[in-house]
Parts: sequence; structure tokens; C-alpha cells
Amino acid sequence: MSASTHVTVLHSDPLSGRRVAVTGGTAGLGYALARAAYARGARVGFVARTASEVERVARALPGSAGVVGDVAEKEAIHPIALQLAGRLGGLDVLINNASSLGPVPLAPLADTECEELELALATNLVGPFRLTRALLGALAASAREGTGAVVLNVSSDAAVQPYPGWGAYGASKAALRHLSAIWDLELRGVGVRVLSADPGDMDTALHTLAVPDADPATLKRPAAAAEELLALVTAALAQRLEERPALEPAS
Repeated sequence: MSASTHVTVLHSDPLSGRRVAVTGGTAGLGYALARAAYARGARVGFVARTASEVERVARALPGSAGVVGDVAEKEAIHPIALQLAGRLGGLDVLINNASSLGPVPLAPLADTECEELELALATNLVGPFRLTRALLGALAASAREGTGAVVLNVSSDAAVQPYPGWGAYGASKAALRHLSAIWDLELRGVGVRVLSADPGDMDTALHTLAVPDADPATLKRPAAAAEELLALVTAALAQRLEERPALEPAS
């Protein structure tokens, strides 16, 4: 997309004015999420590893906060968190979307190098854990304001269905799914919801790496998946508003 692309902003949308951060936000589902949230009036921050791609998307989404960083690297997490919270003025929604397949092309577990498994775990599990933890103060502060906060971890059907060759990816996404469920129970009392959702098989570069022979016509478009995921986010935020009296301390 060129910098001149026009995006219509719908200011009456439930996401309007919300501070939304997306990892892996310059391509595929991540870019679709950033663009959809931006179009709905959100204040968008996004993270990606390549500076030129971050600059490109920042031009396409004027006023957004692009951050260069790799969520798989421990030392990058706090700089990423500080830039996102600082440039957005806080945070209401964090979408952990960045993903790694592990070995490319996909390989049986017996042929998967330890470093390839470590990369999948670092990107798909440990990175989201670290970044959520680093931003938890900002998310909890938003929840205390009464409008709630949401963390959405992008999962996969490989998290629940074993597929030969998808061992590193599937194991990391399964762990992320369970981590999300536990954290959701632990944080509901402070108004922070933690969700995980499978967007389905999409026409993205990541899917092409995994399944080069797939027919793009049979795959979901990232823009459609993004709208579905954002609907889950807005539903969780609306539920927080309904539950707010029960969560507020007695006077």
C-alpha cells in the first residue's frame, strides 16, 4: 500500500480513541489488524523487525506509532513496551500477532533443530508473555478507568489439532492458548481480559511459507480475519462495561 492510500475513519466505532498495539504489524494479518483498527478510529501502535517496513506502514497510517523491534528477543521487550505506551499515551488493547513457524520448510519433530524450536517458542509464546507482562501496568491502568482492557493472543487450529510437520508451531501455539486461559482467569478481577483466537487459514506470506502449494482462492483474506478478531475485542470491552459495578470496590 502506498502512503497516499485513503482510510476512512469511523469515529462512532467502539474502538474510536482506543489505544491499540499490534505485533507483527507490517504484513499479513498484523497489517490488516492495524489498518482495520486505524480505520475504526483507534490510536494504533505496531511493532515489526524491519525499519523500512515500519516506515512504510507509518506513512500509510498517518499518526500511528511504528516501533522497530523483535518480540523474540528478550532485550527488545522493554524498549518496545516503553515506546508503545509512551507514544500512545497508555494502552487499552494489545494484540500479540507476530508468529514464527520454526523450521522452514516445515519438518517432522525428529528433523527439527533445537534452535528452530526455540525460535518458535520465543516468538509465539515467550515473546507475548514478556510483552504482556511489560505492558500490564498500562493495561491495568486503562481497566481502572472503567472501560476495560484486552489482550488478544493470535492462536491457530494447530494449537488443538496435531498436524505432522507442524510440531514447533503447534506446540508453541498450544502453550500460548493455555497461557491465555490462565491469565484471563487471573486478571479478570482487575478488568483485563486475555483472549486467544484462531483466525483460520489465511492468504498470507506465512501461510505460503508453510504450504507453498495452497490455492489462495481457498484461503481467508487477512482483512476479513482482522474484522472477526476485532469483533472479539470489542465484545470483551463491552462485557467489561456491563460488569463494572461488580468489579468496583464498595464505598
